[in-house]
Amino acid sequence: MDTPVLPTLQDSQLTLEQAIATLSFQRDDVRNALTGTALVDDLLQVIDWCNRNTEIKVLILTGSGQSFSAGGNIYDMQARRGDFAGDAAELEQRYRSGIQRMPLAMASLDIPCIAAINGAAIGAGFDLSCMCDLRLAAEQCKLGETFVSLGIIPGDGGAWFLQRLVGYQRAFELTLTGRVFDAREALEMGLLLDVCPADELLPRARELAARIAVHPGRASRFAKRLLQKGSRLGLRDFLDQSAAFQSLCHEDPEHLEAIRRLLDRLGNPPR
Repeated sequence: MDTPVLPTLQDSQLTLEQAIATLSFQRDDVRNALTGTALVDDLLQVIDWCNRNTEIKVLILTGSGQSFSAGGNIYDMQARRGDFAGDAAELEQRYRSGIQRMPLAMASLDIPCIAAINGAAIGAGFDLSCMCDLRLAAEQCKLGETFVSLGIIPGDGGAWFLQRLVGYQRAFELTLTGRVFDAREALEMGLLLDVCPADELLPRARELAARIAVHPGRASRFAKRLLQKGSRLGLRDFLDQSAAFQSLCHEDPEHLEAIRRLLDRLGNPPR
C-alpha cells in the first residue's frame, strides 16, 4: 500500500519523527485563532492523512508563539464578518459547515492524539485540547471555557467533551462562570496529565508519544476505539466489539513479532 502524500498546509507546520507526527499552528499573529485562518482546514487534512497512513502512530498538536489557540477571532465577532457574518440561519449553517467539522474529525482520528499546550488555550482552543486523548501543558498556561463571558455558548461542541473529562458539576461551573484558570488547577481537576516548564513541553510530549508508538500500531488504534466506545455501549455490545477487534489483532504480524521479542527477553522458557 502506497504511503499517503504529505498534505499541503497553509497556516500550520507538520513534522515527522519516526512514527510520530507533530502539527504546530503557525498563526501567532492572531494567537492561533481557529476562525479566520486555515488552521481548522489544516487540522482536518492532517487527521485524514494520519488515518490513511498506517505508519503514523501518534499525533501531537501544539502552537507556535504565545498561544496554543485563542479560539474564535473576537475582532471578527465584533465586526460580524467572516465566520460570524449573516443572520441566525446563516450563522447556524456556518457553524455546522465550519468549526463543527473539527470535533467530528477529532472524534474520527484513529491514532492517539496528545495536546502539548504551549500557551493560552481559550474558548474553542481550550475545547480543541479537550478533544485530544492526552494533555500536557507548560507551567505558564492559562485555560478557560470562556464563551459565556462573550454572551455565547460552546458552539464547537466543547460542552460534550468537557463533562466527559471532569464530570457534569465541574464542567457546569467552568462553562457557566467562564473563568480562566491556570495549568496547576487544570492538573488538579484531571484535565491535564502533567505540567512542565515550557522548554520541556515538546520533549515531554515526544517522550510520551514514543512510549505509545513503540507498540504495534493496529493494537493502539483498536484500543483507542474501544476506549471511545466504552461510554456509549452496553457491556454485551462492548464485549462483542472487543472480540471483533481482538480477532483482527491476533492476525497482525506485529502481534506475533511482539510475542517473539517478549519470549527472547524471557530467555525462551520451556513450553
